[in-house]
Amino acid sequence: MKYVKDIVDYYLSSPQFLALRGKTQHSYTYRLMEATQTQITKDRTLGEYRLSSLNVSLCKIAYQSWLKRGVRTANLMATVLSVALKMAEELELINRNPMRLVKKMKTQQRKTMWTTDQVRTFLDTAYSEYKWRSIGLIVHMAYTFAQRVGDMRSLKWDNINFDERRVDLEQSKKRAEVHLPIGDSMYKMLQEQHEDFGFQPYVAPHPLPRSGSYVIYRDVEISPIVNAIKKKANLPEDITAMDMRRTAITEMVEAGVDTTQIMAVSGHNSPSSMSPYIKHTFNSASNALNKREEYKNA
Repeated sequence: MKYVKDIVDYYLSSPQFLALRGKTQHSYTYRLMEATQTQITKDRTLGEYRLSSLNVSLCKIAYQSWLKRGVRTANLMATVLSVALKMAEELELINRNPMRLVKKMKTQQRKTMWTTDQVRTFLDTAYSEYKWRSIGLIVHMAYTFAQRVGDMRSLKWDNINFDERRVDLEQSKKRAEVHLPIGDSMYKMLQEQHEDFGFQPYVAPHPLPRSGSYVIYRDVEISPIVNAIKKKANLPEDITAMDMRRTAITEMVEAGVDTTQIMAVSGHNSPSSMSPYIKHTFNSASNALNKREEYKNA
């Protein structure tokens, strides 16, 4: 193995990689292929560099290139490539892992939320065109169930119990199990979707088959489509599909829902992990003071 792409190929067939969960394998494979194809010079990609010549400077150039797609994406790319290069280090193909020495930027905690009118406008626009149907449903479920877009993207019909009107889901991030009731409006949407797409495993696949079969959206495909829907709906550019979960959880907080009950929906494992959703707003303050007065006057 002489080149960076060689160690990536070796890692992708290693027992360590094969021991990962299917979703993680898919994500790592995609990120590693992207990393090796990163253009370092006009006529040379990162994967074409010899392992012996790979250094921190080259890794910094790659990282700066990835930053154009966002801090979160750049950090994920760096982390995944570092895993493969760690194997090269263990095999004594390199003396040190240069990617590990690249200083990553910190991601700022997002606080952006959707308004009720923005959610309604987005969904009306998404459902108005067949090509956006599944994306609309993915975002709709993320908001309704307060779940991550990625988990709704890969949701299967096996996760849905129509008889009991519930969704049973193991979250991909922390492996938390959540059991969610399906309200009337969402139940109707899922029934309609099942009539058209119940013959294949996924709840919200591409509405048109690819190479003869229906497949789910890749995570990198969702944002551009969501942006196209927002543009047509004249919605602000700064709101994203990922903000739907934050919006839904914060709405529960402001409605005065007990923290443990919110955790049963969100999958958080401790009250402290809910802190990013606790906002010092007028509504929150009003709810707190009104409840105190109700207690005093009881």
